Amino acid sequence: TVKRISTRGRKCKPIFVQIARQVVKLNASDLRLPSRAWKVKLVGEGADDAGGVFDDTITEMCQELETGIVDLLIPSPNATAEVGYNRDRFLFNPSACLDEHLMQFKFLGILMGVAIRTKKPLDLHLAPLVWKQLCCVPLTLEDLEEVDLLYVQTLNSILHIEDSGITEESFHEMIPLDSFVGQSADGKMVPIIPGGNSIPLTFSNRKEYVERAIEYRLHEMDRQVAAVREGMSWIVPVPLLSLLTAKQLEQMVCGMPEISVEVLKKVVRYREVDEQHQLVQWFWRTLEEFSNEERVLFMRFVSGRSRLPANTADISQRFQIMKVDRPYDSLPTSQTCFFQLRLPPYSSQMVMAERLRYAINNCRSIDMDNYMLSRNVDNAEGSDTDY
Repeated sequence: TVKRISTRGRKCKPIFVQIARQVVKLNASDLRLPSRAWKVKLVGEGADDAGGVFDDTITEMCQELETGIVDLLIPSPNATAEVGYNRDRFLFNPSACLDEHLMQFKFLGILMGVAIRTKKPLDLHLAPLVWKQLCCVPLTLEDLEEVDLLYVQTLNSILHIEDSGITEESFHEMIPLDSFVGQSADGKMVPIIPGGNSIPLTFSNRKEYVERAIEYRLHEMDRQVAAVREGMSWIVPVPLLSLLTAKQLEQMVCGMPEISVEVLKKVVRYREVDEQHQLVQWFWRTLEEFSNEERVLFMRFVSGRSRLPANTADISQRFQIMKVDRPYDSLPTSQTCFFQLRLPPYSSQMVMAERLRYAINNCRSIDMDNYMLSRNVDNAEGSDTDY
């Protein structure tokens, strides 16, 4: 199945939205493939998808999700408040509940299923309670506290307000809330039960208020979770997810956040050079000196992906290092479809490191298949806004 994706123009919709609208119309059985579930065409770009373009668009979609270009995810409240755990994690957006949003959540589930089936991880940083919900593990107050410490502290202070010397008479002077409304994960004030706006909060019913507020927060993402699980069910047997821990599911979908040089050494294959060659020695030393963030960029440069599977045996392609006959100290190139790095000769390791850093930070376009360019332009149909 060919997906034609536009990446040009201010009116161009996010890649996630363009692909989602096409994929959800397909038959589920057509997506259960071992390496990639669909083929990508980039309008006006000379890239023929032998796997690398598919991988790169998956990585792009993960970035769109976490940068807010697509509004399905929100930073954890702890991230906003800069307190507690999981400040670098995301939750499903409880306000994203239109039919279009739920379709997109379903597609996110399809992406997760494809990641499990193809063993090509997604670069997503979802909070532990999200993975628990996807595994149907009931949430507790501790799960909520791990993503929204201040709100749990607020609820506890209301529940035990008498410990602060607050009485029934002084309750409303100290508590700004006057009805059964509470804070959602995205910071909005919402009724925590139907008609909560017209139910007064009092000293005597504060215990029920806190129970209802917690119950609301533990279930406010249920619709989004259900849509994601529906999408996952297209690709993998969702009932079996309950046999997994949240951590196991996260590793199956997202792999390992650290890019291990030792793992790459285990799956490497050399072409036109051997591992004793100085060029190769310099390369491995350079990669070891990189920060993990730089190694993630390197992975994106050579494979289109930014994560490795949790299990080394699940790496389906060998990492190839190839020596090429080009002028000294040229920029390295790559073929993402073949997980291949092409190294020209270098005068020193320092120069190699500088060229490699430049390439991984600035040369991210997959546009080397120039013979495809005229075909893509000629075959492009419609405008950017059609997708």
